Order: sequence, then structure tokens, then C-alpha cells
Amino acid sequence: MRTFGFESTTDDVLDGIDLSGKRVLVTGASAGLGVETTRALAAHGASVSMAVRDLTKGAAAMDEILEQVPDADLDLRQLDLADLSSVRTFAHGFLEDHDVLHVLIGNAGVMACPEGRTVDGFELQFGTNHLGHFLLIDLLRPALVAAQDARVVLLSSAGHRFGDVSLDDWNFEREPYDPWVAYGRAKTANVLCAVGLDQRLREQGVRAFAVHPGGIQTELGRHLTDETLGVLIERQKAGSGPISWKTVEQGAATTVWAATAPELDGEGGLYLEDCHIAEAVEDPNVSGGVRSYAIDGARADALWELSERLTRSSRPPR
Repeated sequence: MRTFGFESTTDDVLDGIDLSGKRVLVTGASAGLGVETTRALAAHGASVSMAVRDLTKGAAAMDEILEQVPDADLDLRQLDLADLSSVRTFAHGFLEDHDVLHVLIGNAGVMACPEGRTVDGFELQFGTNHLGHFLLIDLLRPALVAAQDARVVLLSSAGHRFGDVSLDDWNFEREPYDPWVAYGRAKTANVLCAVGLDQRLREQGVRAFAVHPGGIQTELGRHLTDETLGVLIERQKAGSGPISWKTVEQGAATTVWAATAPELDGEGGLYLEDCHIAEAVEDPNVSGGVRSYAIDGARADALWELSERLTRSSRPPR
């Protein structure tokens, strides 16, 4: 029986696993967790499509991976999740080249950024972290179903505890914008998206998971200011204590475990952390776990219906 935990790395969880013949898509593959996730999966035989916003940066990341895994089968593609037309263009091109997708990893995201809007007018964190991935998954559904045994992995965060999704004020038009509340809503949306997807496609062989990678110092924190970082530190002090940091190899471990672990066969709609299935925890003083609102099936359905409506048009309805 394989057992893993906080300190497990990508190489630990992939030991003995052969991914030859598997097509994997990783968003945000040009930095941090995305690069390590791509490297680890490619090193075990997977053909990996790297979806990146900046092709120059993506090419540098690809070269870095090829130095470590010379025979890696990599495919670099441009994708801006903050622009739904870019998502549609990406999906069209991907389906022209690939009939089957075995694993889709929604790794890209932004965190606690200043208030902003996507190209289509959505609050930046909700629009990028959730709606961009939601549309991408929906458009690539034929390739996922064709795999007959596919997995979708969406990166959430312990930050989902900062806020439930808002089904009537996703753009902060009724209340003042708060970068951490917006982040919490977006990360909760990632969990609910996995729950909703699993409910809809499990009978067609597609299972979905949300993962908390842990605290890792990557480019995700590039938007943090002294003020927003201070708020995070105070919230940690008032809650479960200081962050226990992971290396990038440890941080990506839960992602690749979710994508490949035989222990998860027949499972889905779950929130994973430290390479195990998390339980619902409501006590803010307890480290770990998932809030019950993030795994609520009815809440997932409501968000799914909203997301379908929002992504059908180029501009969000008022």
C-alpha cells in the first residue's frame, strides 16, 4: 500500500508509474508548479501539452525541462485564460491536433491581485482562475470523454477558506473589492467546478479533483503588496498558525498524485491535500481540510449554471 504525505515529491508519487501513451495538458506550464508538473509527467512517459500565456517564457521553460528530460514529448501552445476568445482559439487548435486527452491539469492562476477585469469584463481572479478553466474544460470535453478514463485536476488552495463563491455579485459591484476575498471565492469556485464536472461526466469516464498544493514560494505571489501580505500573515496568526512551506517538487506532488494515482481509481469530486483525500473541516483553528460549502453538490450545480451563462457571451450580463 503506497502512502504519501506533506514531504512527498513528484518523483515519490510517480515511482513505478508508466505514462506512455497518455496525453496531458497543463495550463500555466511556464513557471513554478507548472514546470515541475510537466517535467515529472514527461519523465514518466506522458506527452505533455504546455499551455502558456507568454510563448517566449514558455519556450525557456520547455528548454529547461528538455535539459533534464532530453526525450520529453512536449507541445507548446499559447493560452490566455483571461480572454475567452483565446480559450476558444486554443481549444479549437488542440482538438484539431488531438482526439484524446487523458489528463487536464488547471494549474494557471493569479492570487490577491489589485482589482481588475479580464478582457470579457469579469473580476480578474474569478474570470482567470475559474471561468477560463471552466470554458476550456467544456470545449475539450469530447477529447476527455474519448479517453474513456480521463482525469481533470484543478488547483485550488487553502485560501478557499477566505470566501464562498458569490452567485449574485461575482464582479464586486455591490460590495468593496477585497483581494483575499476575491481569491477565496475563485479558489472555492475551482473546488465546486471539480465537484460539478464529476457529477456530470463520471458516467462517461471522466473524474475530477481539486487540489491544495500547499504553501510554495512561486510567481503566483507576484501581485502581493506589503498590505495584502500583511493581511495574510494576520489571518494565519488568527487561524491555524504560520504557513509551513514546501519545495516546488513537494508542492506539485498532490497534483501529479491526483492525475495518476491508482488509489484514486473510481473516485472523484474530491478535494486533495498532502497526497490524501481531505475531510470537511469548519474549525478555523484546525489546519487542513476543506470547507463544506466548497464540496456542496447543490452549490456546484448553481455555479455551473452561472458559469455556462457567463461564458456564452463575450461580456458578462448585468
